[in-house]
Amino acid sequence: MKRIVLFLVTNAAVLVLFSLFMRVTGIDAWLAREGMNYTFLLGFAVVFGMGGAFLSLALSKWTAKRFMGAKVIEQPANAEQRWLVETVRAQAEQAGIGMPEVAIFDSPQLNAFATGMKRDSALVAVSTGLLRSMSREEAGAVLGHEISHVANGDMVTLALLQGVLNTFVIFLSRIVGMLVDRVLLKNERGHGIGFWVATIAAEIVLGLLATMVVMAFSRAREFRADRGGARLAGRGSMIGALQRLKAAHGQPPLPDQLAAFGIAGGIGQGLKRLFMSHPPLDDRIQALRRAGA
Repeated sequence: MKRIVLFLVTNAAVLVLFSLFMRVTGIDAWLAREGMNYTFLLGFAVVFGMGGAFLSLALSKWTAKRFMGAKVIEQPANAEQRWLVETVRAQAEQAGIGMPEVAIFDSPQLNAFATGMKRDSALVAVSTGLLRSMSREEAGAVLGHEISHVANGDMVTLALLQGVLNTFVIFLSRIVGMLVDRVLLKNERGHGIGFWVATIAAEIVLGLLATMVVMAFSRAREFRADRGGARLAGRGSMIGALQRLKAAHGQPPLPDQLAAFGIAGGIGQGLKRLFMSHPPLDDRIQALRRAGA
């Protein structure tokens, strides 16, 4: 809760400063003269930008269960499920969070993810492929990585960051559309075709830039979660788990809705690296080795 309040206060301050900038530069007055209600536009952008991000987060557990077929372990049916539940319970207590729901999804890929809107009611899920291919020490490190994501509040922070960036994308793209329509195309009545074309083009460009910022944060949090997994399950186990993931690097990725929440991401070169939700596994392994040196 403190993380949410602090982040919202910080971003409210950013919006206030942005409003002051618009007032000082006279952009708000120009928009008013051109028939665009600046206050309404900003409110619209906040509602749809922040609202969309938080709706996605609120539905994340339902989405994970539906899209991945993740089955929550209500009552452990065998020794493996008992170990899985007890390991998550012990790590959650050590990390200071409530017991998450524990689920298994049927997939040959080696992956796991954590999601949920609250630290004390999250979902941690692992694939059958991971359980088959990893030792318990390695699987325990993967669980520690996901528990660390929950304890760090990464899902909420990612949603807040995405929401703020969505807000500015919606708002600024319409400002760009107005400038093109009024200044370049000299349209003086209503919104011409230039407004809509420029708005859509600006949304695409600004959306790509916003995605790069979100993915940069996502990559940074992976290093932090790796350190958390090392603390909860041992550095050697965490490195071993990452090496096992590297050996299976050709596996298909998680769906887009859950890609940023998984233990492993895709592989990218050049500009594509800017849109990766996870750092290269070699970089993560080296970071853990340097931290233990």
